[in-house]
Amino acid sequence: MSNPSHKVAAVQMATGSNLSANLLETERLIREAADAGAGLVVLPENFAFMGKRDQDLLTLREQDDHGRLQSFLSDAAARYRVWLVGGTIPIAAREVGHVRAACLVFNDRGERTARYDKMHLFDVDVPGSDEKYTESACIEPGDHIIVLDSPFGRLGVAVCYDLRFPEMFRQMLDSGVELLAIPAAFTAVTGKAHWETLVRARAIENLSYVIAADQGGYHINGRETYGHSMIVDPWGSVLAQARRGTGYICHALDKEFQTGVRSNFPAIEHRRLKCR
Repeated sequence: MSNPSHKVAAVQMATGSNLSANLLETERLIREAADAGAGLVVLPENFAFMGKRDQDLLTLREQDDHGRLQSFLSDAAARYRVWLVGGTIPIAAREVGHVRAACLVFNDRGERTARYDKMHLFDVDVPGSDEKYTESACIEPGDHIIVLDSPFGRLGVAVCYDLRFPEMFRQMLDSGVELLAIPAAFTAVTGKAHWETLVRARAIENLSYVIAADQGGYHINGRETYGHSMIVDPWGSVLAQARRGTGYICHALDKEFQTGVRSNFPAIEHRRLKCR
């Protein structure tokens, strides 16, 4: 998997509240990543909109398989001939006044191949700061993982706070995962403390590639996100990393390297306990 068509990219943004402007910026970054040879592009969480309050997401709620944001992702994947992991967008939920934070995956023909709804919701008071988050006030959690076949290997998807729950990734491993796409919007405080450690840990313990696309900057709601989007190999080495602000990172995958690591260092086969 070392040829240019098997490069992967993580897009980093500092999304605001102007939907049209955000989509123009997203398309520009997808195009630039594709021009750099990326065949798989991962967008950050909430790439299309970050308002003053979490509840503002409700104004963009779409029905499953219909809406401006879903059409945008499908069209962009087809136009730039990339597999696209579409960050998160708000999809109608069963619970009144709530949405699902849905991550949709499209192939290079613009066909939707998978949907993952964020499972773990960020309801925390961030230590050492005055920041408080209650995602469950407007987001309904998902209830299942996804792992799908792609030209880049068996692809698993998780979102942001999911990173802190290794049992989720062990379940993906049981489904043969080889590559993890992780859209995120880590806070500056938690990102500085834990982002790189968590991303690299998920790569190391599962001997998998990780593409982690983060928000990175200041937002209209006063929130500051950490950035430092990363592409990490199965040995935990950081192959590419952004810093702050808007842009993308790109790197080729090496399937032979992954196969060699899993063969010579068979920690996956040495497991004695299984997640239930």
